[in-house]
Amino acid sequence: MHHKIFDVVIVGAGISGSFLAKELCQAGLSVLCLEAGKNFNRHNYPKKEIDANSQLYWGGGIELNTTADIGILRPKVVGGGSVVNQALLDRFDDIALDSWKNKSKIDWMSTTQMEPWYKSALEEVKVEEIPTEFRNGNADIFIKGFEANGFKCAPLKRAQNNCAYEKGSDCIECLSGCIRDSKQSMGVTVLPKALNSGLELVSEFEAEKIEKVSGHIRVHGTDKFGDKRIFRSKKLVLAAGAIGNSKLLLQSQFKNNNIGKGFYTHPQFMSLGLYEHEIHSEKGPFQAMKSDDPDFRVRSFKLENVFGPPVAVGMLLPGIASKHLSYMKRITHMACVEVAIRDQNPGTISLARNGRLKIVKTLDERDQTTFNNGLSAIHDIFNSTGVKEIVDGNFKIGLHLMGGLAIGKDSNSSVVNENFSLHEDPDIFAADSSIFPDAPGINPSLTIMALAKKAASSIKESIL
Repeated sequence: MHHKIFDVVIVGAGISGSFLAKELCQAGLSVLCLEAGKNFNRHNYPKKEIDANSQLYWGGGIELNTTADIGILRPKVVGGGSVVNQALLDRFDDIALDSWKNKSKIDWMSTTQMEPWYKSALEEVKVEEIPTEFRNGNADIFIKGFEANGFKCAPLKRAQNNCAYEKGSDCIECLSGCIRDSKQSMGVTVLPKALNSGLELVSEFEAEKIEKVSGHIRVHGTDKFGDKRIFRSKKLVLAAGAIGNSKLLLQSQFKNNNIGKGFYTHPQFMSLGLYEHEIHSEKGPFQAMKSDDPDFRVRSFKLENVFGPPVAVGMLLPGIASKHLSYMKRITHMACVEVAIRDQNPGTISLARNGRLKIVKTLDERDQTTFNNGLSAIHDIFNSTGVKEIVDGNFKIGLHLMGGLAIGKDSNSSVVNENFSLHEDPDIFAADSSIFPDAPGINPSLTIMALAKKAASSIKESIL
């Protein structure tokens, strides 16, 4: 057992955990952050796609729902999603926050009251749009297709700085961690400030159980050597995401029946357009544009130009042997547009009888209709830009993992209260995507940052 009793132990060193650690350490609190993944940096990120999949994600790269038709990507690395994602930052709009307020009955869920926290979060990272001259062929097709069909699009806002596209930098490498430290991941921005303020970070430690003993909280788990260890604290923050937080509370036999319920993923589906000329969707900033169409928003889907490295693209293509190979040989001729839906049908996170994770997540008729509407728009984009063949990917991806510990005033329908502590225990907090009451339909990263900032103020008040 680690004999020191920390003011706060944080489970998870992703976006939420990093922001909370920085705020709490700078307030003079003793803070320990536990992370199941490894602590990489620009010099030792995995160089090959297959190695990155196995070393930066749970499940060796991908986990599946019970029906094996949604692949769930759950980061397992210090820095969490900020290391492996494309750092897209957007505020939630009235549609998202009004829905949250209606479900949670919490008054501060509005664009006006969230704005100071968004502003504070943005002070921690640099944000850029991709300059017009560096947009690649895929972005050009996306823009031309939108214009031809009367759709509205806009540049993506990305947490990045000095990507040096003029020197030939390709962002697709950053899916395995940015070797330039241009992506504003937690290891580049927030975590160093926390460490300089006294944060203790233990990586490759998997938390397995939490319990209250003699007025403090014990976190039990296993380190990278297979040894069992226990850490103690006055307060605990759950920052391991929707699945990680739910699993830990379930393993610890917390009794709230809402734990693990209300799980959303913004299911994403990539369609490939094959053209006679080379597109080189993998070159430069491979993700630069998004839909900005009010009709799309009302119909609960969004589109983005996107691409993937060879293994990822190979998973989307049909056929076997020579047929599959014929597609892969034309990878440089492929454009790609992704539809992500604001899913309405919630899933559940639970433990099977053998203790293994069980994720039930399906698309109901509403969600399938939303998907079909998005696919129809993608086909219109491709067909209006001279496509020769359209290949709709055969696999849905769950990338934005949300819910499981829904926030709300009523303990009968939620897990976390408006002050970010559990209804069941005022000394245990959560402020990451696990507390989302439903799917917002907007990239969650910036809101996770803002919620962590707000939650830090509540945690400090409970201690100081």
